[in-house]
Amino acid sequence: MAMSKLSIALLLLGTILLCSPSVKSSEVEEEASPVVVLDNTNFTEEVGKHDFIVVEFYAPWCGHCKKLAPEYEKAAQVLSKHDPPIILAKVDGSDKTNKPLTDKFNVKGFPTIKIIKSKGEVEQEYKGPRQSDGIVKYLKTQAGPASIEIKSAEDAKSLVDDKSISIVGVFPEFSGTEFDNFIALSEKLRSDYTFGHTKDAKILPHGDSSVDGPFVRLFKPFDELFSDFQEFEVDELEKFIEEASMPLVVIFDSDESNRPFILRFFRSPNVKAMFFTSFQSDKLEDYKTELHKAAVEYKSKNISFLLGDPITSQGAFQFYGLRDTWLPLFMIQDKTNRKYLGKNVEPDQISFWIKEYMDGTLTPYKKSQPIPETNDKPVKIVVGDSFSDIVYESGKNVLLEFYAPWCKHCTKLDPILEEIAIALQNENIVIAKMDATLNDVPDEFELSEFPTLYFFSADKKVKVFKGGRTVESITNFIKKHKFPPTAEPEVTTEAEAEIEKVAQPKAENVKDEL
Repeated sequence: MAMSKLSIALLLLGTILLCSPSVKSSEVEEEASPVVVLDNTNFTEEVGKHDFIVVEFYAPWCGHCKKLAPEYEKAAQVLSKHDPPIILAKVDGSDKTNKPLTDKFNVKGFPTIKIIKSKGEVEQEYKGPRQSDGIVKYLKTQAGPASIEIKSAEDAKSLVDDKSISIVGVFPEFSGTEFDNFIALSEKLRSDYTFGHTKDAKILPHGDSSVDGPFVRLFKPFDELFSDFQEFEVDELEKFIEEASMPLVVIFDSDESNRPFILRFFRSPNVKAMFFTSFQSDKLEDYKTELHKAAVEYKSKNISFLLGDPITSQGAFQFYGLRDTWLPLFMIQDKTNRKYLGKNVEPDQISFWIKEYMDGTLTPYKKSQPIPETNDKPVKIVVGDSFSDIVYESGKNVLLEFYAPWCKHCTKLDPILEEIAIALQNENIVIAKMDATLNDVPDEFELSEFPTLYFFSADKKVKVFKGGRTVESITNFIKKHKFPPTAEPEVTTEAEAEIEKVAQPKAENVKDEL
């Protein structure tokens, strides 16, 4: 269930700064600004006037939208004077009359910003900063050519800054296979990076100016500040950019410029080594030094490193079941989602602790609520530490609900499961439930929604339940798949067979909340 866990983790970590689109409010929108106001009645007409327009889908009550609003307005003011002007617009996505637009542009939360080109024919996600200066710079690069020619040191200074990734191709001539491949890749990746090209390496701010072209120099505000590459096969060049543009140690704090790296860290298939400590600690620099050494040493082993501020990353603590008393804390999550913890770690213990992980001598950590002292209700409670005893090793047929405390459909299911548990209490059947937000779920049980019901038979076969959530439907499912199977009643006539067929309840098609 790695993908499902990742989706939930990213939401809990707060790295996706979105408000839910389903909430309503009566707040009144502020006065008009340099930002053009669009709705379902004028959207197509207005967008059709422009080859390049930026549209924010917002909600008046959304805190993230309120924070963005003044920055977006400042940027709109500056960009209105650009040649040609770059138009910034907004749509109230919480207004039901604009639902056709939020559906069309797949708006899942607020704010969502779209760049719309060619009079509405092309759209792309806005992936830039949320401060006015960053918005202006990002949109200028998106509105113009994918790669900008750098003719002077002043041009280079405006393209390469100390906050973002910039990629510059150095060529003797702006023609040929290498140049064409570079331009093609810059078009593909333009929403993620800033691209430029030049004939003169001497005007670039960092790196050897005597290197013969063609080559690509990637500038970054961390680690060694730049990396060079001289292969121009498109896939190889893209791979270089992907790897070189990632910090050796990702910083998880409140700095918005780190958001893209945090997202990429958690989306990566690599083993994840996460270290959490107070950023006010007098040992912080020592921890950074040791983590950087480890990141360099294990880079070829596909291990990604992150240093997190526990205040900013409280969502991670909740998701992984971590505790403040364990700080400074080191956690490694491997590719099978097993986790290994080092509690109250000192700087000089970091390299030793990672070596133990590599040697396979660490014991995995399991997220679990405490095992209940009493568990005598009809529906049994399962936690991470009791999962094996109740599900795998009980020798019984187990119907297990994976639920979330906030899930309304899960709450509605409670009395249904209790009725089934009471009715089947004298058979070799256990009805149980587990809070999937507070306990580790074994990988063989994939969760894409709550509630999810699985049946683990006494002969150790696993089957997911996808029928209607009624007593009859669930009971029939249990009886059909339990071990040993229930003897089938003998049907003596076609009429009886038809009656039996009609009596089977149909499964409901219920869309659940995650």
